[in-house]
Amino acid sequence: MKKTISGIRGIFGKDLGLKDVIEFTNNFSSLIKSKKCVVGRDTRPSGKMIQETISAVLMKNGIDVFDLGIVPTPVVFREARKYGAGIVVSSSHNPIEWNGMKFILDGRGINEKELPQIINQQKIFQSRIGKIKKIKSTYIEDARKIIGNVENSPKIVIDNGGGAAKDFAVNLLKSIGCDIEIINEELANCSRGPDPTSNELIQLSNISNNKDIGFAFDLDGDRLVVVIKGKKQTPDVTLGLGIVKSLELGYKKFVLSIDTSVSIEKFIKEKGGIVVRSKVGEANVIEEMIKNNSQAGGEGSSAGFILPEFNYCREGILTSALISSMLENSKFSEILNYMKSYFQIREKVEVDSKYHDKIIENIKNNLIKKYSDVDMLDGIKAIIDEDTWILIRKSNTEDIIRISGESNNKEKCKIIISNMVEMVKENYDKVR
Repeated sequence: MKKTISGIRGIFGKDLGLKDVIEFTNNFSSLIKSKKCVVGRDTRPSGKMIQETISAVLMKNGIDVFDLGIVPTPVVFREARKYGAGIVVSSSHNPIEWNGMKFILDGRGINEKELPQIINQQKIFQSRIGKIKKIKSTYIEDARKIIGNVENSPKIVIDNGGGAAKDFAVNLLKSIGCDIEIINEELANCSRGPDPTSNELIQLSNISNNKDIGFAFDLDGDRLVVVIKGKKQTPDVTLGLGIVKSLELGYKKFVLSIDTSVSIEKFIKEKGGIVVRSKVGEANVIEEMIKNNSQAGGEGSSAGFILPEFNYCREGILTSALISSMLENSKFSEILNYMKSYFQIREKVEVDSKYHDKIIENIKNNLIKKYSDVDMLDGIKAIIDEDTWILIRKSNTEDIIRISGESNNKEKCKIIISNMVEMVKENYDKVR
C-alpha cells in the first residue's frame, strides 16, 4: 500500500481493504471543518463498495455527503471548492485491480503536513448523523465560460479507456462546437490499459489519421495524452499546449515540476513569462502555485496541465477543450515545432520501496562527483548542460524508481538514460 500526498493506493483485497478505507476516512473526517464532503469514483469494479463505505463513515462522523457517483477526478475537485472537502475513489493510472482514495481540502489535494493526520488514528467527537444527497456537477457549464466556442467544428476522436471521463469529455467538446467520435467507452472490452502515457494507443493512433486530433484519458480523467495524425505525443506536449493557451490568455507566472521539459521553460521565458520549479507531484506543484500566486503550470511526466483559477488538480478534460480551441492557431504548431528539437525519455526500475532512500543516496554521491550542477529539490537532478539533464527519484505511488532525462541530442539522451538505469540496478543488487 502507498500512503502519500497523491493519495492512498493499493491492490484491493490484498493490501487495501474496507477496514483501511474506514480508518483513513475516519481520520480525514477530523480535517473537514465545513462538515460537508463530496464523494465520487472512477469506473473500477471495486469503486462502488469503497464509496459506500466512505459515505457511511463520513455520515457517522456528522458530515453531510454529496454523492457525485461515477465522475472524473477534476469534477470532484471542482465541486469540493463549493463544499469544503472531497474524496475521490480512484488509483488513477494504476492497474484495474488497484484502488485508492484521493483527499481534497478547500479545493486542493492534501499536503505533507496533513498527510500524517490521515494516516495516524484520530479521535472523532460525533454530534449528529450526517445526511447523503446525490448531486450533479456544473463542471461543463463552468468550463465553457473559460473556453468559449470553437470555429469550423474540428474532428476529434476520444479514447476514453473505459474511464469516468466519457460523458464529461464528450459533452464539453460537443458543447463548444467539436465533432466527436469516441472509442473504448466502457471498461469491458477496452482495447488498452488504464494508463494512456505508457500504452501505445494503437487504435486511437489509427483513427486519428483522419481526424484533427485525438485525446486519450486515464480512468479518472485527470491525465490526457495527445495523438496527432497517428503519432502519440509525449506527455510534456500536453502540458506545453496548455501553457501556450495560458500565454495566449495573458498569463505570465508559471510553476513546472522539476521533471518537466526544459523546452517548455525556455518557451515561457522567450514569451516574457517566469518559471518556478517544484517537486514532482500534483500536490507539490499546486502548493508552489499557491505560495507564488502562479497562474498556470503543471508536470510534464503525467501530462498534467493545471489552471488554478478553475481547479487545483491536473485537468485532462479542461485541457482537451483548451487545446481544441486553438487547433487552427499558428501558436499550436509553434510549440510543437519548438519541442521537436528536444528528446525526453522516461524509464522506471522496479525497486522495493524500503530500498529507495539508500539507492537515491548512493547515486547522489556519484553524481555530485561527476557534475558541478546538481539539484536535490526532489530526488537528484544533474544538469549536464543547458539542454541536457537527468533526474532520478523514487515514485510516490509505486514500488519503482523513476529515471527521466532530456537532451537536444537524441543519442546523448539514450546513453545517459541507459547508464542511469544500469546504475540503479547495480545499486539495488548491492543493498538487497
